[in-house]
This record gives sequence, C-alpha cells and structure tokens, in this order.
Amino acid sequence: MAVNQAPNRGELYIGGSWTPASGELEVDDLAEGGTFARVGAATPADAEAALAAAHGAAMRETTVVQRAEWALAIADGIEARADDLAEVIVREAGKPISSARGEVDAAAERFRRAAEEARSLDGDYVEGTTDSHEGWRAVVRPEPVGTVLCITPYNYPLSTTALQVAPALAAGNAVILKPASKTPVSGALLADIIVEAAPDLPDGALGFVPGRASDIGDVLAGDDRLDAIAMTGSSGAGKHVAEVSGMVQLHMELGGNAPALVFPDADLEAATEAATAGSLKYAGQRCSAVSRVLAHEAVHDELVERVDAAMDGWSQGDLFDPDTALGPLISESQADWVEELIDDAVGKGATLVRGGDRDGRFVEPALLADVPHDARIVHEEQFGPVVAVTSVADETAALELANGGDLGLDAAVFTADYDRAMRVADRLEAGGVRINGAPSHGLGDIPFGGVNDSGIGREGIGYTIEAFVTTKSIVL
Repeated sequence: MAVNQAPNRGELYIGGSWTPASGELEVDDLAEGGTFARVGAATPADAEAALAAAHGAAMRETTVVQRAEWALAIADGIEARADDLAEVIVREAGKPISSARGEVDAAAERFRRAAEEARSLDGDYVEGTTDSHEGWRAVVRPEPVGTVLCITPYNYPLSTTALQVAPALAAGNAVILKPASKTPVSGALLADIIVEAAPDLPDGALGFVPGRASDIGDVLAGDDRLDAIAMTGSSGAGKHVAEVSGMVQLHMELGGNAPALVFPDADLEAATEAATAGSLKYAGQRCSAVSRVLAHEAVHDELVERVDAAMDGWSQGDLFDPDTALGPLISESQADWVEELIDDAVGKGATLVRGGDRDGRFVEPALLADVPHDARIVHEEQFGPVVAVTSVADETAALELANGGDLGLDAAVFTADYDRAMRVADRLEAGGVRINGAPSHGLGDIPFGGVNDSGIGREGIGYTIEAFVTTKSIVL
C-alpha cells in the first residue's frame, strides 16, 4: 500500500518537525475492505502547539520569488508521487482510479497556478486628491493575513486541500492543515511532499494536525492567534465554525443542492448528459452535483427515458478498474441518509424508475421521476447517486422551486433561448449558474462559492490569494 511508504503516517507535523501522536485515526479501505491505515490523531494540546508555532513563523520574511519556487517544487513532488496519491484516494475516499488520477493532476496544477498568481500580486501608488491631502503620496501594498486554518473535506481530499493550502502559502501565510478525519492519509502525504519540496520553509509555517473535529475543532477555530479560516464542508459544520471563530477572515464553500432547470426548447441530449453525469459522478458526493432536475412538464417524460438509458453506462465495480464509474459512499451512515431520502420521495408519490437497492456503503444508482415538490430530496443536500426529476409548469414555477431552500451554491439552465437563459440565470439565487451544462468550475480560474447557507467568499487560486492578504497603506 502506498501509505506504507510514508514513515510519518502516525505522526503530526508541528513547529518544523514530525512528532509522534498519542492517538490515532483508523481509516477504512473502501476498495478492498478492512482497515487501510492508521494516522496520528492530534489532541487539544497538539492543536495549541501548532497554533503557537504558526503564530511565531517567520513567513513575513519570505519573498514572492521564494514562495513561488516552493509552490512549483511541491507541484513536482505531487507528480513524482502521483501513483501513490491516486491509490490513497481510491482506498480512503472510495473514488474510482480514473477520477483519483484526475484529482492528483488537478492538485499539482493548482500549486503551479498559485506560483503564477503570487508573482502577479502587486500593490498600488496613490496620490492625495483633496486640498487637505495635496502632495501626499501612499504606497499600498499587499501583506499576508498571518495564520490560515485549512479545514478540508473527504470528497476531494487532495485537490481541494491544494485549493486552500497552495494560495495560503503563496500569499505568505503560515498554514495549519486539519484534514477530514475519514480521509487524512492524502493530507499526510501532501504534508510530507511539502516538507521535502520546501526544506527552507520557516519552522511553524506548516502544521499538519489530523484529528477528530470533536477533539480539536473548536480549539483551532476559536483561537485568537488565527487570522483566517478556509473551509469546505457541510453548512451545519460551517455555521458552527463561524460561531466559534470570532474576528477572522472566513472563506467557506459549504453545502449545495444544485437545480438543473430544463425548458421545452432545451437540447435534451445535453440535458441528459448533464443530469446523469452531474448527479452520479463520485456517487453524487459533490457539493456542486446536480441534486434535482426541474423539467418542464412538456419534456419531463422524454428526459426521464433518456436519463434511464444513459444510466446503463454507470457501473459499480473494482475501483482500480479504469472502466469503473461508481464506487461506494464514504460511510454506511451516508448510505442510510440517501436511502432515507429515496424512501421519502417514493412515499410521497415519486416513481422509482430504476436502482435504489442498498448493500452496505453501496447504493445502486437511482432514477426518480415525478418527484413531488415537497419531497425532502428536492430541498436537502443528498450526496448520493440519485437523479431526481420533478415536473414544473413554467418558468415562474421552476424559479420558485429552485430558490425555495436555504442552499445556493450552483445551478444549471437548459434552453435554446438566450434571453431566457440570461433572465433565469439572473434570478437564480446561486453563486454560479451554468448554461446548457452541468456545474463546473475548472482548476480555480473561475470563482466558486455560494450564497445563503452555501458559504462565504469565493474559492479559486487568485480569488483565494486575495482573501488571504490584507492591504497596508504607507503614507508619505
């Protein structure tokens, strides 16, 4: 197993050195069953030590050139250990190997882009323009905020971690990485790569503290020495972190329940592909997944037939087989949740066209048709392999249903009418709207984030760097 090649798998990284952990996290092997790895678990005292070390790190003395070189070296290190990283993602996250390899590539590219963005980060020169300030001159320059806590999710344990850590380091901040307790091995390998690639990184500039949120979450998030928090996770967890964090910069991408609105003039082939792949990729465990398809009543039945046929190509199987499209859910409790949502929809009158059978963590890809508007799956984040299609009478009804919940991360609109596409996009309460395609945000060049309970701020390499710097005006 790749994890056995990392001698520090049971250790924490604090103050510039690997240190043994007194506790451990047991990581399940979702590919072959049993236990995949045991990773060190930080205690509250360890969290305090990481905070103290980060607060004292000499990151402000580093240069843009130095930080860009680190980012590029880290990208090279990721690529050099691509096979190990991909295997880890398959085993601890249950992701098919083809998707795992894509995640590794994305992580490396995000560090490379962070180097580019750091080099383009510049300040300003301002002259006074009022009578009382005539002749005044000011240099306005960006400075790192200080210490950034990165709280990363289980569904993209490497690429989302890179989306947080790379900009934070490139902007000149100390970073404390707290990975998801279900998938900490990817973070351990990344920390190992960072340490090897950047040997002159100041002591304390990187802290790796895996652990249970119940043990160390509030200790980290509630500390006054923290200056910013980057978090990807559920809306409930995000609200809790916001409550305990106090006066820090919050950068949060939280839950989603993306609607896909399909109108009568839509290209149904494109809508079918987006509804199917958008709902089933990584078994639906994505905050930007298509969670509900709001199809005009004139095309509802045909769209359901097309999606039913398209789902034949989505097979569950050996996660190391490149042809496998679907794996298990992250836990049996998550499978319980998805099963509960399916049962609720069927109980309220939805038609289960196919799938829905349960075997442990596996939920057979399901297609629901004529889902009632009051079904929970229409309003709650599912994180499962379900295509839920409901019927709407017109544009007004579609918008009312789409905007009826507390989540507003992503949405999609399918129509051949440009005016309608822009009108509906303007009225959708979401951080991003894709026209005639499933939600997608690239490697970080397009800002990604939500409204309402779906987050604060926008992710993206350049956008995240801007969130992790502040400006200082030096007036002459």
